[in-house]
Amino acid sequence: MLLIRKECPGDEDAIHRLTQTAFAPMAFSDGSEAQIIRSLRESGDLTLSLVADEDRSIIGHVAFSPVTIDGRHNGWFGLGPVSVQPERQRQGVGKALIQEGLEMLKERGAHGCALIGNPDIYGRLGFESDGRLSYRNLERRYVQRIVSFGPAPHGELRFAPAFETEDNRR
Repeated sequence: MLLIRKECPGDEDAIHRLTQTAFAPMAFSDGSEAQIIRSLRESGDLTLSLVADEDRSIIGHVAFSPVTIDGRHNGWFGLGPVSVQPERQRQGVGKALIQEGLEMLKERGAHGCALIGNPDIYGRLGFESDGRLSYRNLERRYVQRIVSFGPAPHGELRFAPAFETEDNRR
């Protein structure tokens, strides 16, 4: 039975290994995702960390951390990285993690969540791009958001410092 739960002390190494394994075959990955999660945790920016636990084995993980839009936090969070064991991908595990996380953030009063990702995948979860959010020189259709409360944001998106450091780009 699949259980979505908050990360517990002692889950860190399993999450690290899972993230490395899940991202290893991905052409878009630079291999930094597992270290980003560790850095988010160490800096206190890992706002919400959920795992998919099946028979006491972690088969999925999602991280949420604060983001700024035009330099202001304003109750917005970033989604990612999200990891699922390769043999369990495309079976709804990632979707369940993301949906639970978004609901928990909403219950905490979050205004919304943003991400960089494939619109064909994240659009199915309600994320969209109206072209009003930007991230560096990235094509704006990949910069997506889902609004929980208030107006849709506009401006320059920035993720937590853990995403920006060279140490995480190994």
